[in-house]
This record gives sequence, C-alpha cells and structure tokens, in this order.
Amino acid sequence: MTKEEKINAFDPNGVGLIESNIFGLPFSEEESDIVLLPVPWEVTVSYSAGTAEGPLAILEASKQVDLYDVDAPNAWKSGLYMLQADEHIKLLSDNSRTIAEQHIDSLTENIPSLLNKDIDIASKKLNDWVEDNTSKLLQENKIVGLIGGDHSTPLGYLRTLAKKYHDFGILQIDAHCDLRDTYEGFEFSHASIMFNALKIPQISKLVQVGIRDFCEAEANLIKQSKGRIQTFFDYQLKEGQFEGESWKTQVDRIVSHLPKHVYISFDIDGLDPKLCPNTGTPVAGGLEYHQAVYLIKAVQESKREIIGFDLNEVAPGDTEWDANVAARLLYKMCVFTGKSKGLF
Repeated sequence: MTKEEKINAFDPNGVGLIESNIFGLPFSEEESDIVLLPVPWEVTVSYSAGTAEGPLAILEASKQVDLYDVDAPNAWKSGLYMLQADEHIKLLSDNSRTIAEQHIDSLTENIPSLLNKDIDIASKKLNDWVEDNTSKLLQENKIVGLIGGDHSTPLGYLRTLAKKYHDFGILQIDAHCDLRDTYEGFEFSHASIMFNALKIPQISKLVQVGIRDFCEAEANLIKQSKGRIQTFFDYQLKEGQFEGESWKTQVDRIVSHLPKHVYISFDIDGLDPKLCPNTGTPVAGGLEYHQAVYLIKAVQESKREIIGFDLNEVAPGDTEWDANVAARLLYKMCVFTGKSKGLF
C-alpha cells in the first residue's frame, strides 16, 4: 500500500491501530517526513530514575492523542514515525547506571573513586551513537526529534546540526540551567548538557526559559557570557505577570533573542510539576502546558526555522499522566517544527 493509499484508508477520527507506530499512525520510516529517535538513557540522573522508560511510555500514550490540530489539521498526513529503541543503548545505560550509583555512593561516603571515568567513556559512546543516527536521518531529509532519556542525550544531535548550520540558537525550556562544568564527577551529566553544548562554536545563542533551580557557578557563567546566554528566570517571569505584564509581551521578548535557526530543547521539568510529577528532579513553579505551546508557536510564527528538537526527562512512574502530557506536547512540537519548515 502506498503512502497516499494509507492516508485515504486511515480514519483520523478512529482508534489508533494496535500495531501502529507513534500517534497510532500507519506510516513507515521511509514514508514519514518527521522521524523520532528514542534514546532510553539515564546514566547520570541525580535524584529519581525512570527517564529511560520515557520513550516507550510516550509511544504508548501517543495513541490516545486526537490527531486534529487547530494549528495544522492535516499535519498527520506528512507522516510521523518513531524508530525502535536500540536494545544495546538501553543495556549500556542499565549497566552504566549501576556503576554510576557506586560512584555517587563513594562521594557521599568520602571514598576516592575513579568510576566516573567509566561513565564518561560510556557517555561518549552514547554521544557518538546519537550523532551517527541523527546524521543518517538528516541525510535522508528527515525532520528529527530526539526523545530521551535524561537531558544529556541530545549532545550528539547538536553536533550533527553544527555540521549543517554555521549559526543556530537553542531555546531551552527547563527548571535547571544545566550549565555545570561537571556534576558528581561526570563530564556528560544531565546537569551539564548546556555547558557542553556551548563548546560547539556554531551555537551562537542559548535562551533559557523557566529556570528556577541553579547554583552560583551557573549564575556567574550566565553573567560572564557576554549575552551568549540569555536566561529568563521563572521568578522574574512570574513577578512580571503579577505586576501586569502579559505572557505575550514576555514571549515576544524571549523570541527576539533567538537567531534565524532555532533548536528547541525541552526538559519536561520546565513545566509545573503537577504536569510531570514523576520527572527526575521536579521543582515548584514552571510553565503551564499552554504557556509552553504558545512560546513554541511564537517561534514558528516569527518566521524562524525550527531545525530540530528534543523532549527529555519524562518518567512514567506508576501512572500514565506524565507520558500523556508529554505525548500531547510532542505532537505540538512536531506540528510547529513542520510548519516552520513549510511542510504543511
């Protein structure tokens, strides 16, 4: 059956097919314009685990998402597909997590340990794997979204994009700055993703939104960045709103700092934790769901090009709630990324 025949035979108002892929759609990888790369990785998580189960949980929850979207009613016809999670990456994550826990325990007990070196080696393997796979997908002219996993996972993807774009920015929605040089001795910690990303010279701007948990070293790095890092702290956004400033005004100011090409890095804990209670490091405050969607929509409507995205730190816990919210957020990210590229 051709893609056109599948579109004609598919009922977008019905129930997702049992053997279907993401969002209950019938398309193959080859037929899909948007391809999602799952990365079940949580080696350096520092509080609660579970994010390695995020991609599969989102996949299952996505089949309950209605496909009609007011911003792009026919977006589903472009084809969306999630690749199967790589079992070797999951196994490497599981084995490395055990070693990481031993290293973290040694820190609390003040016992010298060199186990962090083993974790750095494993993380480099993960980064190379992500870079190789995203490079292949971009060569096939796919729009790529990365689904973690902890927030350390997109570094390889950012390196791939740096080969294609000589100048791009990151819009980071997050509760944390993730600007630590290292954390708990790990070079590629989830708490260091943006510190490591800024080593890529093609990334000219980092715009952070919703930040409400950070250390002094991170605050100093922002101040010393000469404008390369622009942080919209959650308390500042809330104070502005309490004093009468609209979200639209704030969003316009946020978007104005972004260059023409934008990568969106979304840590689910950037949302209010009532929307993601099982995420690894929840923090009081944060964005409401529709605030986040409005921000991403504003990037697209500003005629900037969204060149890729990631969605990370989704931990299903004992309920489907976190994955349910994440699946709906994922669909909106696909919609606005596709629109920004003129896909529909």
